[in-house]
Amino acid sequence: SAEMPRYKCHKEVWALKIAAMDYDKTVPEGTVGGTLTPADKGYAPFFVDAAYCTKHKPKAGGYYVVYKDGYKSFSPADAFEDGYTRM
Repeated sequence: SAEMPRYKCHKEVWALKIAAMDYDKTVPEGTVGGTLTPADKGYAPFFVDAAYCTKHKPKAGGYYVVYKDGYKSFSPADAFEDGYTRM
């Protein structure tokens, strides 16, 4: 079989490295939201909703990523640091 086509990333994103992710189990409907604490100085901890936590399962050491269209994601550190350089 042939090798799949290769792609190079050229996107610009906004991102914060995660120092701590504290899940709050009091969110209704059995889902879990939480407080994300950025590793970058000057950024306060902030709440991420249950839908984000359930879908992405963010962990300390990874990155909270926001794309140009507003989509929010999580990226493990190795994958993010291999594909992005801080501007």
